[in-house]
Amino acid sequence: MAGVRAGPSLAMWQQVLLLLALCATGSRGLYFHIGETEKRCFIEEIPDETMVIGNYRTQMWDKQKEVFLPSTPGLGMHVEVKDPDGKVVLSRQYGSEGRFTFTSHTPGDHQICLHSNSTRMALFAGGKLYREERFRLTSESTNQRVLWWSIAQTVILILTGIWQMRHLKSFFEAKKLV
Repeated sequence: MAGVRAGPSLAMWQQVLLLLALCATGSRGLYFHIGETEKRCFIEEIPDETMVIGNYRTQMWDKQKEVFLPSTPGLGMHVEVKDPDGKVVLSRQYGSEGRFTFTSHTPGDHQICLHSNSTRMALFAGGKLYREERFRLTSESTNQRVLWWSIAQTVILILTGIWQMRHLKSFFEAKKLV
């Protein structure tokens, strides 16, 4: 892989865009990130005699600029698909961006696995934070804040109600209406 700049400021990441178009059930898309040395597998229930089309793209993540860069020459994806019986339907190396297709001949859960064809730069595999993890953490934090805010509002509402009842009771007692 000539021309790859390796250093502590530039971490090697891949962005993989996988769109599974299922003709019989409509189309569905899946967007995820994997590291250079990771393997990501998905299980999809696919009807009999259905053509599945997957589009993907690999890119490098520049930590300093926090942007995705085009992938280096020679970097690509290996796609492996197994049918419900465990037989390999597709096992092939692809380039850095492209499309893979296969037709299911058996209905049921198919396993679709993607991983990089590169073993270079494996030392960066341990210290990465994927964008999906950052979004998940942000979402969990927001959900936690919403929960505490609703609990605080409920407590304030109950305390206000108790204060109003006591105030009205003392008012009516002072007016000798009760």
